[in-house]
Amino acid sequence: MERTWRWFGKNDKITLAMLKEIGVEGIVTALHDVPLGEVWTREKIHDLKTYIESYGMRWSVVESLPVVETIKYGGPDRDHQIEVYKESLRNLSAEGIHTICYNFMPVLDWARTDLNHPNPNGTTNLYFNYAEFAYFDIYILKRPGAREEWWRFQFPAGVGQGRNVLAEADALAKTMTPEKDHDLVETIIIKTQGFVSGNFSENDDAPIQKFREFLDLYKGIDKAQLRANMKYFLEAIMPTCEECDMNMCVHPDDPPIEILGLPRIVRTADDIRWFLNAVPNKHNGLTFCAGSLSAGAYNNVVDMAREFAPRTHFVHLRSCHIFPNGDFTEASHLGGRADIIELCRIFEKENPQLPMRVDHGMTMLGDENRGYNAGYSFLGRMFAMGQVQGILATVDRELGIPYKQPGFFE
Repeated sequence: MERTWRWFGKNDKITLAMLKEIGVEGIVTALHDVPLGEVWTREKIHDLKTYIESYGMRWSVVESLPVVETIKYGGPDRDHQIEVYKESLRNLSAEGIHTICYNFMPVLDWARTDLNHPNPNGTTNLYFNYAEFAYFDIYILKRPGAREEWWRFQFPAGVGQGRNVLAEADALAKTMTPEKDHDLVETIIIKTQGFVSGNFSENDDAPIQKFREFLDLYKGIDKAQLRANMKYFLEAIMPTCEECDMNMCVHPDDPPIEILGLPRIVRTADDIRWFLNAVPNKHNGLTFCAGSLSAGAYNNVVDMAREFAPRTHFVHLRSCHIFPNGDFTEASHLGGRADIIELCRIFEKENPQLPMRVDHGMTMLGDENRGYNAGYSFLGRMFAMGQVQGILATVDRELGIPYKQPGFFE
């Protein structure tokens, strides 16, 4: 697979020169300075593409060209925003960029409750604690109906059996302080969202109220309606994708659970089958995020890779470990539930040119002091890239595929 790296533009503290040294072939990025809902102009695309190419790499994947909320909930300006999206697709194609990773998650792009959870070896990783998220939902957000939903909440078979998340959230409420509440809001709303062209930024002075306003947009939107809205969007853009040879690859929901009363429609194998069959066009495909999928105890990640490899246009290689109580954390790229070694075999057989990036590396060896975006450390991801490069070299030898290490004479 093509070794790519998510890079956040010219202001990223991780430079393209650094990425060239560690063997990155392709860059995964976006026009982070363009406001949501505006056309990506060919001039801006060309400027960033040329800058990337000046370091000997290519702009392999757009992650992401955001699907604005009005498209997701079916607002009155949905058709206008779809036309804006199609114009951006045409401009990207004209500059030779043909793969778009996007998501159809309402409001939140991804969610964790701890961005620096300690590992036994002294590193830290991203972590999701159900009780802390329930506390945020009930006591900070004060979402109507939240208490009843968490009272009914059940874990999938095999994890969290006998756990009462609501009781834990109520107990947590007795120990929380305004400072801890602030940290949880920063983690769930700001630090995980503000750098991904999302709905929130570090400049928001009332993030809770803004969050509630976004949730209100989805009143009356259930799973069936959100699916219908996704189908409407995909059917509308597929002629442009055919015209421009543009591959759309949706990212699974992260985490793959229903949260905050919002429908989630890319969580399971059945969900993926639905959207692939609903719009059976080769340009309608999947970003196979092994980490997101492995956070769901009901997902057999290897079986899903075998089934969906033909419609996978982009791969995120990471892995999650689910604790017996149901909470989960990012795992080593050689561990966890995802079985990245077998995934590399599957995707290399299907398409050895498929773009792949390692994802959500550990924070290690001073990463925590360098101001990197949450989950996007340099040394931690470089360590993961080294692990994955070793896997790929071994798998390619098994399969008889020539393996070339970028940056070395061979």
